[in-house]
Amino acid sequence: MAEIYELLSRPYSVLILAFILDLCLGDPEWLPHPVRFIGWAIGRIENFLRNILKVMEQRSHITERIAGALLVLIVIFSTFVIFYFVNFSFSFIHYSLFTSFVLLLMMVYLTSTTLAVKGLIGSARDVIKALADKNINDARIKVGRIVGRDTDTLNEKGVLRATIESLTENASDGIIAPLFYFVIGGLPLAMTYKAINTMDSMVGYKNEKYKNFGWAAARLDDIANYIPARITGILIAISSGIVFRSLPVFLCSLKTMFTDGRKHSSPNSGVPEAAIAGALGIRIGGPSAYGGVLVEKPYIGENRTDDYWAASGNAVKVVRIASALGVVVSAIVLYAGVLK
Repeated sequence: MAEIYELLSRPYSVLILAFILDLCLGDPEWLPHPVRFIGWAIGRIENFLRNILKVMEQRSHITERIAGALLVLIVIFSTFVIFYFVNFSFSFIHYSLFTSFVLLLMMVYLTSTTLAVKGLIGSARDVIKALADKNINDARIKVGRIVGRDTDTLNEKGVLRATIESLTENASDGIIAPLFYFVIGGLPLAMTYKAINTMDSMVGYKNEKYKNFGWAAARLDDIANYIPARITGILIAISSGIVFRSLPVFLCSLKTMFTDGRKHSSPNSGVPEAAIAGALGIRIGGPSAYGGVLVEKPYIGENRTDDYWAASGNAVKVVRIASALGVVVSAIVLYAGVLK
């Protein structure tokens, strides 16, 4: 049993087990989830800092940026320190064999909470199923949960396009980026990345309330996702070649990633989106409404087909394979100890 524990407690084994657990379990509401707690803490710290600004009667864009930077420092420092000690107590303190196995299960679960494979693919499938059932209103509601744009007037093609965009963009920050940071720094860094990503989703907006307060969180998220987004694009290109069993598809995906990836307003989101657009032969992006305001965004990719039904199904297959490839590569790097 001790030999089995020794094998299963290796970082590459923990990562593989966490990936399998996420595929099976996802993020059920009934289980305590560290990312939900991080989100709660971010909200409380934001309110605390804003109350301080009110008391000081200081509301300039500079003081708001300073307060936002303090939020970032507090959240990332506390998250890293907490999970560093969690990792230390699980890995470097000797327990009985039974307790060690229990703690190993906890470590696998915590690692699985940094991944979102089942949730991401499941959300996309829910939208596609609603359309297959001829329920466009339900599809609009469901796609509205995973995209930031207005969805109440989208037609079937618009819903499918938005689903494909969200699926590939979130493949980076929901799957590949956590894997990347787990390889570099284990659970503490992977969870710190999730804290950065959660902060961006909560305060990293360009509206009046957050354009200054959330500036630091948004910039840090851009930096943290820069390398993972490009790894995701490459994995999508490789996975597309596997799905279609075609070298030209792989090459077209890579070409579109390099030519159109920079068209997006985000320095990162456009990279995986362009990779999938090139592979599927579709055009995504374009004008979208946010809060009733039409925003002119450039198109990414070129239409070689108008069959967005087939494209959406293939996009799910590509992301699933890209996720598996990401785990395999990460496990190999950890096994080989390349970064040590």
